[in-house]
Amino acid sequence: MCDAQTLRDAERFLRRSGDLTRRSFGALSLGTGLTTLLPRPAAALQVTATEVEVSTPDGIADCHFLRPSSGAHPGVLIWPDALGLRPAFEQMGRRLAESGYSVLVVNPYYRAVRAPVMPEGASFRDQATREKIFPLMRSLSPESTVTDARAFVGFLDSQDAVAGDRQMGTTGYCMGGAMTMRTAAAFPDRIGAGASFHGGRLVTEGPDSPHLLVDTMRAHYLFAIAENDDAKEPEAKTVLRDAFAAAGLPATLHGWCSLDSTVYNQTQAERAWSRLLVLLETALA
Repeated sequence: MCDAQTLRDAERFLRRSGDLTRRSFGALSLGTGLTTLLPRPAAALQVTATEVEVSTPDGIADCHFLRPSSGAHPGVLIWPDALGLRPAFEQMGRRLAESGYSVLVVNPYYRAVRAPVMPEGASFRDQATREKIFPLMRSLSPESTVTDARAFVGFLDSQDAVAGDRQMGTTGYCMGGAMTMRTAAAFPDRIGAGASFHGGRLVTEGPDSPHLLVDTMRAHYLFAIAENDDAKEPEAKTVLRDAFAAAGLPATLHGWCSLDSTVYNQTQAERAWSRLLVLLETALA
């Protein structure tokens, strides 16, 4: 999840990991260079990408819409992590579109600022980043998530590139994990698959905890849980597993996936990505 503990975990990871050093990570740009970390899917489809603006009751949300260049395909809504919509997530959306999905990657902070929120190379290790991002995170609420989800799902449903006879999926990273659950609960007839990657605050003691919404969902789920989150909240996976079992819904719990994270682990991320593709193919059939 996105917090101070994550910063300390990132530093420890970089000291012990030989997979991707800070120096080699810093050599990658947030545009073309990052694509070298993402293997293209076999038989990748040609993709059309467009910057779009989605009207919501609270304003105009700037988003990135990627879809195969021909045909109608299942829609997927991507909620980014705390650093928001940026080139890394556009690349991740492109990869999903190459696999046959029409993907909307959103800027959750559109009420306050257009994307990208931070300059290239921004890190939670930097105080300036935290001072800007944390207030933006606090400006979001469960209610605003549902309001936005309604607009984003509606946008996807209005596009010729989205198959209206197929259910949609939603994926979220870090803070976006809980947003997927609120989306799936608010639109159970439309959202058939959800995936949370190192999601934070999925199980809380509050009355608005995302796990309490499971019995209103119909989505099949994948939870990719980061090691540090599991160490801090070891009971969360059990609560989630029990909640989905009680609702009779399939849920896989798998244990960093954001492409431009300093603790990006390609092996773990690829394993999670593969499971995501299986989930979408199965649940959105």
